[in-house]
Amino acid sequence: MDTVRNILQLKGNMVYTVCPDSSVYEALEILEENNLGSLVVVEDDGILNGIFTERDYARKVILKGRSSKETLVRHIMTERPVYVTPDIEIGDCMKLMSQKFIRHLPVLENGKLVGLVSIGDLVNYIMNQKDFIIENLEHYISS
Repeated sequence: MDTVRNILQLKGNMVYTVCPDSSVYEALEILEENNLGSLVVVEDDGILNGIFTERDYARKVILKGRSSKETLVRHIMTERPVYVTPDIEIGDCMKLMSQKFIRHLPVLENGKLVGLVSIGDLVNYIMNQKDFIIENLEHYISS
């Protein structure tokens, strides 16, 4: 049974975060510099506060005519984001993302942020697992 923990073991636990009192412009700079689609919003104590996504920016800043330099992340972030634990199965995780129309999920263990998975992470993991199985079957058949 493959879980989010398996993905985090491969990709690592690096999570890019932003403070809720940062400007949207500052958050966008972090997204651009690191080629990301989202940032986890955390308070100084590291507690999950929300998630800031490109979708939040497009819908809550651009379409509303706001200024990214004057608007704070806390005013446009998605509060109470959906999150998962490391032990959730990958299939269940994909189902959750599809049902909620989201592409990024913070991963919490015992209330602590331990990672972030994207739909791309899940798809890549599944593709690599299928390739591994195919290679093993080919080796078994040819032996």
